[in-house]
Amino acid sequence: MKKGVYLSLVCALSLQAAQVELGTIDVEAKVDTEVIKDVHGEDIKSADLAEALFKQSPSIALSRRSGIANDILVRGQRKDNINVTIDGAKVCGACPNRMDPPISHVATNNVDYIEINEGPYNVEDFGVLSADVKIHTIAPSEKIEGELNLGLGSWGYKKASLNVSGGITDTVKFLLSASTESGEQYEDGDGNDFVGQIQREIDEGKALPAFQYQDRYKDMEAYNKKTLLAKLFWNITDNQELKLSYTANRSDDILYPSSKMDAIYDDSDIYNIEYIAKNLGGYSKKLSMQFYQSEVEHPMSTVYRNVSLNDSANPGNPNEMTHALSTKIQGAKIKNSFDVDNHTITVGMDYSVRNWDGGYYKNGSLFKVPISIDDVDTENMALFLKDEIKIDKLVLDFGLRYDDTTITPGNNMNKAQPKNEYSELNGYIFGTYNADANTKYFAGFGKSSRVPDAKELYWVGMKNTPVGTDNLKATINYEFDIGMEKKFDDATFKAKVFYSKLEDYIAYNSVFAANPAIGQYENVDATIYGFELSGTYMATANLYFDYGMAYQKGEKDSPLTGQTGTDLPEIPPFKFNAVANYDWGESLTLRAEVVAANEWADIDYENGEQKLDAYTVLNLKGTKSFGKNFELIVGVDNVFDTTYAVTNTYQDLILMPTGPNDTVMLLNEPRRYVYTNLRYKF
Repeated sequence: MKKGVYLSLVCALSLQAAQVELGTIDVEAKVDTEVIKDVHGEDIKSADLAEALFKQSPSIALSRRSGIANDILVRGQRKDNINVTIDGAKVCGACPNRMDPPISHVATNNVDYIEINEGPYNVEDFGVLSADVKIHTIAPSEKIEGELNLGLGSWGYKKASLNVSGGITDTVKFLLSASTESGEQYEDGDGNDFVGQIQREIDEGKALPAFQYQDRYKDMEAYNKKTLLAKLFWNITDNQELKLSYTANRSDDILYPSSKMDAIYDDSDIYNIEYIAKNLGGYSKKLSMQFYQSEVEHPMSTVYRNVSLNDSANPGNPNEMTHALSTKIQGAKIKNSFDVDNHTITVGMDYSVRNWDGGYYKNGSLFKVPISIDDVDTENMALFLKDEIKIDKLVLDFGLRYDDTTITPGNNMNKAQPKNEYSELNGYIFGTYNADANTKYFAGFGKSSRVPDAKELYWVGMKNTPVGTDNLKATINYEFDIGMEKKFDDATFKAKVFYSKLEDYIAYNSVFAANPAIGQYENVDATIYGFELSGTYMATANLYFDYGMAYQKGEKDSPLTGQTGTDLPEIPPFKFNAVANYDWGESLTLRAEVVAANEWADIDYENGEQKLDAYTVLNLKGTKSFGKNFELIVGVDNVFDTTYAVTNTYQDLILMPTGPNDTVMLLNEPRRYVYTNLRYKF
């Protein structure tokens, strides 16, 4: 890899990962956007995109629930506070306990690149409060080609994936990609698998024996996952294109050791249609229309746990409890861009409606009361406007969005629940000053919002007690960002500082959990601020480095009702990522990666968080090419077998029932993990 090519690449895209090819990225990178490329090539050991992003970006933290289907935090924000789209389609999980977060509905082998836009600087999508994650899947190629991957790893991990794409005719291209993988329960640094970690908590009085796995299930696999991606692109004319795609995910028997339940299955389907027309006239440089539907089914159950064997109310009878949920989003977006003098203007309309429904079952029969989330519709209609103005060395971006949202619950058999309506005008201004060919300065200020979801408003627990608080306000984010980007002969450097004022942040209050008359959420004003540093250094023509670090601090303006602490939950500590890459000739690449974090000491202890120790983890990988068709990858993660945890225990998630000392189970990360992958390209 040549020095000049590499430096221009990392400078333009601010990447946290090496070994990428600029020519395949169809995106105009900006200084406020981090682009993570080639996930399907660099992180082929698992379909779990959350873990891949955690390793590659310092601003992303991992929320681990299992061996797969994990969640992410961006700048200390999670759930609906960040927006996730897959090829422009908004995706939501069905589980109110975040077992199936949006990012879990796409496999790493189907990802082309990911844009991470931090802050309120996106007016095209609904609910971009503090960050926006745009996942772009692989596109069909011009010529017929394909790739076969076979992978093996520790704890019985097995994966096979195949993709084939190319042109059917001069104007029609297709892509088919399929994968299957499974893995056993991973072990932590102390040698405990999922069963062992639960038993540790039981022995220490932190968990109840009733929620240990039954003897016949103690050796079962942690998950099985199958995926399919199909695309058809049609160049109707020289300036018109139609894109059709379908994504299917089928996951079975996913174990969640720190939760009360496991997922029997998690099925999702994403349908996407996009029409693009270019150069239609003076007032239509690019016109696009998109229609999508995403749907998820997610039943979770105690069937594998001891508690399902005996009903305490009716001894000797089974007590299998299942919480079955489904969600569907249908959306449409139309936007048109055109140039007027030094302005590039984009106007558009955005519409989506999400239905969320769920209920409790005992031994296969529906509980009549309560319905957990009863047929809730969240309907959003919006208009947006963007304007990019180029003035010599200065580029100014403006954006406005007006949202009108109505959230309508069904007729819950537990109690009457009110309809909620929200309207908000959001916007931003972001400026980039190109001081010279090697130096950029940038600053932005914006306002964004997100409405409460059906869980936060209406969820009713299995004991017929309200979890949701049905009169929550929308959360508003006022944010300021400032930074600079610099390119040197052998290095690049980027720095960013942000300050976010959150009005009516939606927080969980454990005090309310003890009061069955009211919900468990409340609005509170809060502040998050921090910085991010990243860069690259080209030591020689063969040796090059990437590094990044991120820090954020979050505080409530005042304690929640009945509490005294002001630390905001889910604000990860200082995190550092560093990568050294060495090209040994044309066919061998060696990679050493360090992921480290400070101790997690600023915690929301009154709502279940606990202090976590600092950690440093070393990962190694080698990639060897054999001609043009074969490639062998061998890697070792957590080389020194460190025992550590990266995910805290905020009680917004229902985790393992507390034991006598009233603590929540902490789930450790995997110990030393060895994997290999053989790739064949044709």
